[in-house]
Amino acid sequence: MLKLEQELKGNAYPGRGIVIGRSADGKNAVIAYFIMGRSVNSRNRIFVTEGEGIRTQAFDPSKLSDPSLVIYAPVRVLKNDTIVTNGDQTDTVYQGLEAGQTFEQSLKTREYEPDGPNYTPRISGVVHCKENCFDYEMSILKSNDGDPSCCNRYTFSYDNPAPGQGRFIHTYMHDGDPLPSFLGEPKAVVLEGDIDAFAGMLWESLNEENKVSLFVRYIDLATGKYETRILNKNQAV
Repeated sequence: MLKLEQELKGNAYPGRGIVIGRSADGKNAVIAYFIMGRSVNSRNRIFVTEGEGIRTQAFDPSKLSDPSLVIYAPVRVLKNDTIVTNGDQTDTVYQGLEAGQTFEQSLKTREYEPDGPNYTPRISGVVHCKENCFDYEMSILKSNDGDPSCCNRYTFSYDNPAPGQGRFIHTYMHDGDPLPSFLGEPKAVVLEGDIDAFAGMLWESLNEENKVSLFVRYIDLATGKYETRILNKNQAV
């Protein structure tokens, strides 16, 4: 398994990323989501709490030039399901699950982001927690090696995750112009430490210039209660 710290420090621009897995002590489902940015519009954001989830918000509203792909709810909770995505497909998954669809079925109506020439992949995850057990799914919807005429859809399912193990998926392989989309299945990574240690490691490992915000949640599998940490580079003085 890969070390998240090394993966992140070795990549100046993974874009947006999702980590899901089980804590080393086996007691918690672990979810992390981070955003990065190169443009003023992308960097001008913070995470704020909304219900049991979070929403992106402009740090300085006067600098918000285009809200379409930067303002959305990355995390929403539906009963025992926690949804995390890099766009407004969070709402699509929420509505699909609420209507009795599967995670994969709900995403059939969506594709990569309309931001050519990058055609940023839509990455999504859902954690199903119930009675001291959990499983999770991850998805990536992306163009066919930069060809927008074809959308490639991949869904990955993980049953009864092992303690200390997680999966990491992100939008871009590395910085570039255009940005190269993520390749392969979600990376197997080591999960270590309590929520503060884990959040601190992730935050410090993200590129200082490009990082914007980080969300981390530990869900106690015995009780269903959760702890959340939110870190924003943009902070009110």
